Amino acid sequence: MSTFQAPKGTYDLLPPDSATYLAVREAIAAPLRNSGYGYVETPGFENVELFARGVGESTDIVTKEMYAFETKGGDKLALRPEGTASVLRAALEANLHKTGNLPVKLWYSGSYYRYERPQKGRYRHFSQVGAEAIGAEDPALDAELIILADQAYRSLGLRNFRILLNSLGDRECRPVYRAALQDFLRGLDLDEDTLRRAEINPLRVLDDKRESVQKQLTGAPLLRDYLCDACKAYHEEVRELITAAGVAFEDDPKLVRGLDYYTRTTFEFVHDGLGSQSAVGGGGRYDGLSEMIGGPALPSVGWALGVDRTVLALEAEGVTLDIPASTSVYAVPLGEEARRTLFGVVTELRRAGVATDFSFGGKGLKGAMKNANRSGARFALVAGERDLAEGVVQLKDMESGEQEPVALDAVVSTLQAKLA
Repeated sequence: MSTFQAPKGTYDLLPPDSATYLAVREAIAAPLRNSGYGYVETPGFENVELFARGVGESTDIVTKEMYAFETKGGDKLALRPEGTASVLRAALEANLHKTGNLPVKLWYSGSYYRYERPQKGRYRHFSQVGAEAIGAEDPALDAELIILADQAYRSLGLRNFRILLNSLGDRECRPVYRAALQDFLRGLDLDEDTLRRAEINPLRVLDDKRESVQKQLTGAPLLRDYLCDACKAYHEEVRELITAAGVAFEDDPKLVRGLDYYTRTTFEFVHDGLGSQSAVGGGGRYDGLSEMIGGPALPSVGWALGVDRTVLALEAEGVTLDIPASTSVYAVPLGEEARRTLFGVVTELRRAGVATDFSFGGKGLKGAMKNANRSGARFALVAGERDLAEGVVQLKDMESGEQEPVALDAVVSTLQAKLA
């Protein structure tokens, strides 16, 4: 037993489970790479002010959940609680928006950190794959991202997820709604913290998960009734494009999500098999975020999908991913001369692109073959002194049990042919 354990609210990814997480990341990223999105990677920590300005000073993420610290040099930094602000900061810093090729389309994958009460499917360290399309205001771009996320989930075999869709309006129509919502909220029996939040950003109150608050929100004004003509037309085109692509969604007039930077299109992916923590991902348009963090006007849209949450959704549906064995060939030497010879063969196989492992530690035949079985290898290479004297190794098919001698100089070509 180790003296140390993983910090509370975190987890270790270990084989064989880690293979599922890698497969999920790959499945989410695949449609993005196929649609013009390039990979971006940002630091695990950023200036605190980046998130305070971008995510919103009134959000739970900034006020309660962010891991913030001061460096020895006096810099105030925070572990990144989400990806969008960091990716936009990186794109602005590198002047990607000035290359003349807008939108700048980027995807990313990494760990994020929020201090919150640990529970099943809700961790203080979690993994996401995200996508951002920066610098274009186009309903087709919003629709593209929603369709690509739907494609990713369906490629994994998920079926019981739902897409919730709403519009949060823009700087023209949202202030009118904001005032109406504040008037409504001031008449409710809310605690001081919630009332204070209502004064800073009343839409955040609609996202409050407490039943005592939700009960009082019945009859609250809905943003869709306050949308200007331009926002109505924009949202209708997004809906039409998604529908034409055969992607089902549900209109949810109360959907606001937890970040202040969203405008117009907002969406969430939920899975009813996950209980109260049903969200597996989400995103939306954030046309004013660039200006909030000191950049030019760059209308943008993006999403982030939780890898951990997606794995839980797969488990809830009983979906098992078809993950190929990491090892195709397992070499078992019997004796010192065979150990040196087979190790050379293993190196050749690896260089030829054949996934090969080796029986280390001088185990006997019985123990080594048990390891070969555990590895999931399709073939085992076994060689002793008599085999080497004849210039052959024994090739055993681990599925059928059949065994045949193969000349040493033909091992690589023979296995390549059998594994093709």
